[in-house]
Amino acid sequence: MVRKATNNLLQKAKKSKSDEFYTQLCDIERELQYYPNCFSGKIVYCNCDDPKVSNFFRFFKENFHRLGLRKLIASFYKEQSNNLFQMQVDERPYYCEYDGSDANMVIGHFHGNGDFRSKECVDLLLQSDVVVTNPPFSLFREFIAQIVRYNKQFLVIGNVNAITYKEIFALIQGNKAWLGVNLGRGISGFIVPSHYQQYGTEISVNKEGQTIIATNGCLWLTNLELKQRHDDIILTKCYYGNEEAYPTYDNCDGINVNKTQDIPKDYAGLMGVPITFLHKYNPEQFEIVKFRKGDDGRDLCINGKCPYFRILIRNKRILRHDSVPLSNVCAREKNTMVN
Repeated sequence: MVRKATNNLLQKAKKSKSDEFYTQLCDIERELQYYPNCFSGKIVYCNCDDPKVSNFFRFFKENFHRLGLRKLIASFYKEQSNNLFQMQVDERPYYCEYDGSDANMVIGHFHGNGDFRSKECVDLLLQSDVVVTNPPFSLFREFIAQIVRYNKQFLVIGNVNAITYKEIFALIQGNKAWLGVNLGRGISGFIVPSHYQQYGTEISVNKEGQTIIATNGCLWLTNLELKQRHDDIILTKCYYGNEEAYPTYDNCDGINVNKTQDIPKDYAGLMGVPITFLHKYNPEQFEIVKFRKGDDGRDLCINGKCPYFRILIRNKRILRHDSVPLSNVCAREKNTMVN
C-alpha cells in the first residue's frame, strides 16, 4: 500500500502539472550502461535540464570523452517574471553548450522561457542527434511527438502508464520505440522539492539532504538500439492440457494470460497479456496485434469482467492452428525427453 501511495503522488503531480521530479545520478548510470556505443560522434541534448543541477548534464559531461560525444547541450524551462525589465540577465532561462572543454563552454540566454516547445529550443533540437532527459510527465505525449516529428533518437523516463497512451503504443507496435532495461523498482526514486507531500516508508533523505520519493511506476522509453530487446522470452508453459488456466475472452477469439511468464509455448492464436509484457518483448518472437479492445470495440472481458489493460499478441515462432495441429506439442516434447 505504501508503494501505491507514492505512485498516486505521481498521478497527482501529472494532473496538477507539478513536474518537479528530478532523476538521480545512480538511476542514470544504471540505465546508460546498456548503450555504450550509441553516443559516439553524437550531439546529445538534455532539453529539460538546468545544467547547474541536472544529473543528466552531469553524467554526460563527466563521461563526455569516454562516450565519444561531439557536443552536449542542456536547456530548461523557467517561469518568467511579470516584469521582465527588472529581471537580471543571469536570472533568465539559459542553455549551455559543452564540447569537452570547460574553457570553451558556451552559456546563452533565451528570450523566452526555455520551454522545449519554443522556437529557441526547437532550434537547439534540430542541431542534436539524441535527446536524453526526464521530460514533464504532464506533457509526455507532446514531448515524444516532437521528437518523432523531428526524427531524433531518444532515451527518456516516463510514467509506466505512458504505454497505454495510443500515440506511445502505436510507436511500440510499429517498432519505432521500445522499453529500456530498467522498469518499476529498477528506477530507485526521484529527487523532489521539500514542499512536496511526503508520507510512507518510500520517502527518504539522501546524504546531500535531498528528499527522494521511490516509486514503482516508471520506465525508460527509447529508440536507441538495445541488444536485450532481441532476446527471446523463454516459454515453459503449455496451453494444451491446461486450457482451464487460459480462459477465452467474451468478445475476442483469444485467450487471457495473466503473467508474461505464463505465456504458453504451444499456442499460435491471439493471447491477451499484461502491459508489463512490453518490458520483455522481442519483435522477432512476437507480433503485437492490438491493444485493449475486443472485436466489438469494447475492452476485452471474461465472463463480463475486464482484466486490467491487455495487449493482444501472437507468437511468430510457431505456425497457426489452421496450418498444423498443436495439441500434442508438449506431449511430443516429453516423449522426446524420455526417449
